[in-house]
Amino acid sequence: MQGWLLYPKSYDPATRYPLLVIVHGGPAWIATPTWRAPDFDTTIYTNFGYFVFFPNARGSYGQGEKFTEANRRDWGFGDLQDMLAGVDAVSKQYPIDNRRVGILGWSYGGSTAMMAITQTNRFRAAVAGAGAGNWQSYYGQNSIDKWMIPYFGASVYDDPAAYARCSALTYIKHAKTATLVLVGERDGEAPPAQSIEFWHALKELGVPTRLMIYPDEGHDFFKQSDQIDVTVRTLEWFNRHMPAD
Repeated sequence: MQGWLLYPKSYDPATRYPLLVIVHGGPAWIATPTWRAPDFDTTIYTNFGYFVFFPNARGSYGQGEKFTEANRRDWGFGDLQDMLAGVDAVSKQYPIDNRRVGILGWSYGGSTAMMAITQTNRFRAAVAGAGAGNWQSYYGQNSIDKWMIPYFGASVYDDPAAYARCSALTYIKHAKTATLVLVGERDGEAPPAQSIEFWHALKELGVPTRLMIYPDEGHDFFKQSDQIDVTVRTLEWFNRHMPAD
C-alpha cells in the first residue's frame, strides 16, 4: 500500500508526535502529494504538531484495476486493514505516540471513519464528515441513485445482507471512540439523516460525540466561514480527546 506523510512543523526526531489519518473520498479516488485535503486544512494540523498520513488503501486509483476493484463488497474491512498497516509502518519509522492516533475523512472517508471506530480501538478520536453509517437506509436516501450497485453487485433490495455487513450501525455497540460528526444541511450525496442516525446511536450508547449540521451547505462546503469552522472544530476535537500527557 502507498501513502503520503506530512511532518509536523519544526520536526524533532527526539519528540513523540500524534498522528492523524485522513481517509480520502470515493471510494475510488486517490490521495496525491498535497498540503491540503479537499475538506480539511491539513497545514493547520501540522502547524499544531501533528503528523498527517494520507493512505491509498485498496479501492484507490493509481495501483492498477485489480487494486481499485479490491474493496468491492468489503468496505471497512480490507481497506481499513490496509490503513492500519500503513499506521504500523509509519509508527515503526517515525516517533509516533501510538496513544494519540486519530482518524478523519469526508464522504467515503467519513463513512470509513464511522466504520473504523466499530472495528478497532486503535484510534483515540475520530471526525466523520459527510459520511454514511447505514448503507441500507442510505440506498433509498441519497440523490445519486444507483452508484452502489457496481460495488455490491446487487441493489439493497436484492442483497440487504451485503449492505448491512459494511454498515457501521451493524457494529455500533463496539464503538468507544470519541467522534465528531459533521454534515451539510443540503447534502444529497450523504444525507444528514445518516449523520444524525450515527450520532444518535453514539449518544445513546454513552460514547463522547457531537453533531454539527451546517445550514445551506451541500456535500462540499463553499462558505469560507464554514470551511474555517470545520478545521477549527476538528483541531479542537483532537486536542481535547488526544491530549499530551
